[in-house]
Amino acid sequence: MDKGILRNVAINFVGLVLPTFVSLVTVPSYIHFLGVERYGVIALVWTLIGYFGILDLGMSMAAQNHISKARASNDADECERVFWSATWLNLVTGIIGGLIIYFGAFLYTAYFTKVSPELQHEVYLALPWLALAIPLANVSWVFAGAINGAERFGVYNTNQTIGTFLFQLLPLGAAWAMGPTLQNVLAAAVLARLIAAVMLGRSAFKVLDIRAVRPPQFGVAKGLFSFGGWMLIASVTQMVMDSLDRVMLGTAMGAKFVTYYTVPQNLVTRLNIVPTALQRTLFPRLSAVERAHADTLTQQSLEFLNGVFTPVALVALLVLEPFLHLWVGNEIATVAAPVGRILIIAVWLVGQANVTRILIQSQVNPATAARVGLFELPLFAGALWFGISHFGLPGAAVAVAGRSLFDYGVLLKFAAIRARPIVLDMVAHLAFLLGSLWLANVMPSLTSAIVAAVLVVAANLVWSFTMTPALRELARSLLSQLKLRLIPRKSA
Repeated sequence: MDKGILRNVAINFVGLVLPTFVSLVTVPSYIHFLGVERYGVIALVWTLIGYFGILDLGMSMAAQNHISKARASNDADECERVFWSATWLNLVTGIIGGLIIYFGAFLYTAYFTKVSPELQHEVYLALPWLALAIPLANVSWVFAGAINGAERFGVYNTNQTIGTFLFQLLPLGAAWAMGPTLQNVLAAAVLARLIAAVMLGRSAFKVLDIRAVRPPQFGVAKGLFSFGGWMLIASVTQMVMDSLDRVMLGTAMGAKFVTYYTVPQNLVTRLNIVPTALQRTLFPRLSAVERAHADTLTQQSLEFLNGVFTPVALVALLVLEPFLHLWVGNEIATVAAPVGRILIIAVWLVGQANVTRILIQSQVNPATAARVGLFELPLFAGALWFGISHFGLPGAAVAVAGRSLFDYGVLLKFAAIRARPIVLDMVAHLAFLLGSLWLANVMPSLTSAIVAAVLVVAANLVWSFTMTPALRELARSLLSQLKLRLIPRKSA
């Protein structure tokens, strides 16, 4: 794996961590200024906007894929055609979505919510700002896809981090200076989104060297829809499966058990930042290179992910229960810890599966990956029903882990890549995880968990560097660079 990819992985990792940290820090202030009820409405509003992300129709990923290919062939004109076709299409669908959400939210607030008349009036005043947020978000996703398609992740993450700071802090400032009403908060949030969109657009223009506005072109739009439509189906299917466990748990066992399940799930899902940084980096590169190079890069990436992510998952497995006892108390921790440990293995498997998924999407056919999800959905629903009916919370977690393993195997098959060395490497690291799962059950105290984590991680790292030559070369390269940087400082 070349140094440019590793640098981009590091940039994307930082870009994912910083917004998460800012969001967590500002939540208490929002609740203090707005109150519990208003903050709940705000949370529902942004969740609703997130669901309307389907109006992107996969255009941002399609633009990223097409721009990567065009830049690889030095076709600047094609980059512009793709950029403007995707931008105009997303603007139109965003405006349609804004109108739908305006009238839909009006009817929902009027007839289906239980809020005070005063707060209901605030929602009505805030609806125009809510409608404006949809086309802004839609267009911003194309700008982001264009920048990532050019593999300018530093530019993207800088804009994204600044945009997140603005999005979190401007509404707080508006609530403090102008009053904590929904209208003020949403107006400030939309203003933050507008500033972020302008910044992303300006950066996209510079990165792609765009100098003129162009109309959309039917041929280009058709190609984008062909690719983006399957990406959209894959995203929607994934979104349904990611929430199906909680929905079925709530139906079968009640809200109390959903809390026991969701607390560890939300915690361990944060580990996704590591593989997500790698996947964000790989997609445009895999879209641009020849198939043989893409296969080599995928195998190297999976080896890298095993070497880096497995130690993180091992530590999480062993310290999860003591941490939960300190964080949420004994009642929840005792029930949630076994569930969380199984979900950690599921998250680890999903990270592996998603690398092969983007190989299929970029090199084989995005329809193949989407069809796998459609085939998997009813099987997963049946596994969840059986697991919850017979084993409760652990049954749901095992169904999720089983689905992740199934995903990994099927996607690896359809990726048409030399699978034997990849599977052998994965099975070895999975054995470490399963051994740590057993250790975590017999070493519940924090001290014993830390000691076990140090020993198991050390053993895993020794295994990785012994059995994976690429990781050894990577470690030597990083150490050499570190020495070269430190030697001049010592002599100075």
